[in-house]
Amino acid sequence: MTGSVGAPAERREGHEKVGGTARYAAEFHIPGRVQAWPVPAGVARGRVSGVDTAAALAVPGVLDVLTHENAPRLADPDDPTLALLQNPRVPHRGWFVALVVAETLEAARAGAAAVRVTYDAEEHDVALDASHPGVYVPEEANGGHPAVREQGDADGAFGSSAARVDVAYRVPPLHNHPMEPHTSTARWEDGRLTVHTSSQGTGAVRAVLAGMFGLAKERIVVTAEHVGGGFGSKGTPRPDVVLAVMAARHTGRPVTVALPRRYLPAVVGHRAPTLHRLRLGAGADGRLTSLVHEVTTHTSRIKEFTEQAAVPARVMYAAPHSRTVHRVAALDVPSPSWMRAPGEAPGMYALESAMDELATELGMDPIELRVRNEPDVEPDSGKPFSSRHLIECLREGSRHFGWDGRDPRPGTRRDGPVLRGTGVAAATYPVMVGRSTAAALARPDGTFLVRINATDIGTGARTVLAQVGADALGVPLDRVRIEVGSTELPSAPLAGGSSGTASWGWAVHEACARLARRLAEHTGPLPGRGLDVRADTGGAADAESDFARHAFGAHFAEVAVDTVTGEARVGRLLGVYAAGRILNARTARSQFVGGMTMGLGMALTEGATMDAAFGDFTESDLASYHVPVHADIGEIEAHWVEEEDSHLNPMGSKGIGEIGIVGTAAAIGNAVHHATGVRFRELPLTPDRVLTRLLDSRGR
Repeated sequence: MTGSVGAPAERREGHEKVGGTARYAAEFHIPGRVQAWPVPAGVARGRVSGVDTAAALAVPGVLDVLTHENAPRLADPDDPTLALLQNPRVPHRGWFVALVVAETLEAARAGAAAVRVTYDAEEHDVALDASHPGVYVPEEANGGHPAVREQGDADGAFGSSAARVDVAYRVPPLHNHPMEPHTSTARWEDGRLTVHTSSQGTGAVRAVLAGMFGLAKERIVVTAEHVGGGFGSKGTPRPDVVLAVMAARHTGRPVTVALPRRYLPAVVGHRAPTLHRLRLGAGADGRLTSLVHEVTTHTSRIKEFTEQAAVPARVMYAAPHSRTVHRVAALDVPSPSWMRAPGEAPGMYALESAMDELATELGMDPIELRVRNEPDVEPDSGKPFSSRHLIECLREGSRHFGWDGRDPRPGTRRDGPVLRGTGVAAATYPVMVGRSTAAALARPDGTFLVRINATDIGTGARTVLAQVGADALGVPLDRVRIEVGSTELPSAPLAGGSSGTASWGWAVHEACARLARRLAEHTGPLPGRGLDVRADTGGAADAESDFARHAFGAHFAEVAVDTVTGEARVGRLLGVYAAGRILNARTARSQFVGGMTMGLGMALTEGATMDAAFGDFTESDLASYHVPVHADIGEIEAHWVEEEDSHLNPMGSKGIGEIGIVGTAAAIGNAVHHATGVRFRELPLTPDRVLTRLLDSRGR
């Protein structure tokens, strides 16, 4: 073993990105390439009654305008959000109703602005309420989770509990907003299709395009050389890739479609708003007797997607009586989809806030309350945990953060008009692993090439996979080269669900370990073509486990709340994680800190408003949807406990991309309560919302 795994190796593509040579999907300058700009629908529900393209076609450089009347006919996709320009139906505001193709981006944009669309508008409904008459219980929530799980008599146990909290929380719609918008460049040549796309998984893109365009997969190559973030919104094909391929077929020219940022909230998914009701009952000793988590959310009328926000409550705490329920209303809204830590992020915000309220009700330290309710097995499945070191995370975080010196009384730390407080929350995220294949080649010059269709979405996957390969081969890291991001490579699942490295690394490890054994048996020089092996983890990586496999963590926050302006600022954030073996200390810390920063945004700045009159999101770009910037971040630290788990994969690793966000918002919200004595149950905690509640608490 070379010790490559665990080392803080620098990102392999770092110099390319800093130097500007890393090519993203819009940067493939193919001869004859043209640009396309979509036209979004201006009504929230209805039908297109007419499209006047004359003014658009008169714009210099405009080549054509695609509408439902002249666009290529496509096979029906499994995902109805991709059935673009196939009929006049408008399921929500922002749905694309035309596409302008032009020689330049500027001409395409001007042409799109000149298209005149008329509609037969219909009444729409976009307002979510827990009592909405259209609310129903689906068969499943996202991820195949049963919508309802019940054990014992939760209501009866709650009614007889010594301590009870019955509270409601609200998380608004949230948007992924990756730095690189959704972009694709498509080219048809001799009946073959080449696509460069910003996607978390090129294999899924190829499969969808093959079905929609009636083309054998072998005649399609999809690459994602570099991807500027996705956060779930690029987990499946989005409208950009279908429109680019459609326009390229229609015009006979290579076409790039780069979606304008302000269009993204309507067409690439969003975290649906979630309305939570938590009922926690406990004995005087703090042990939970009843846990009820009910979630209401929305979906679109064309695609059911139910945020699985009550699922974490099935994992976290020992409660003999429990009920978790998901309800959803189909409205005239854009289709929601995955956003970083779907289910866990909003669900754990509500659960961990309610646990803090229960600790206050009991007069108990919130860390001790969590420790007291540590389960012996996973409450939902009854399976033993492969490893669960949540208590160690809480204890280590408490020591490092200085929790023991905390005065538990709210509103006692004051510096002039500024109130200060601290809060804690736990975090969990499931371990997910999928089947993957990989190839490893030993070259006569002593170097090695590892090939796998993994996607590096900015997480450092190239680097970490090279480390896994070097360790399995027993060679220095600089002798291992990695190729990723193309359907011409051995197949692999998408980058999502914090499953990428666990899935790809398993295949890379197997391929390199086999190659090492072959080399040990080989005598004489290697053949000119080298020596290569392949690995397929089917039947192993995707096998059902006898263990409940999850990562865990603890988040700590210190906040300052200005009672004059209502502004809440986070001075310190600490995350301590139990996430198996850490494969690269540098990239892991970056992932944890990035997730915590996103959680801070969820707590304080991020949120979208659905305009009931117009049926669209008011905050449609980064001027109005406020993500955290450097000035918003104070001291932020990420640590981890050493965790060995032999029930995961050959590396002993768990996913780390999403657990950093999961408990952060609750820790900050709990800290704001500790600072002010006022409990806030709706995110984000913006100055206007905080100041209004502070004034109300003082009787104005």
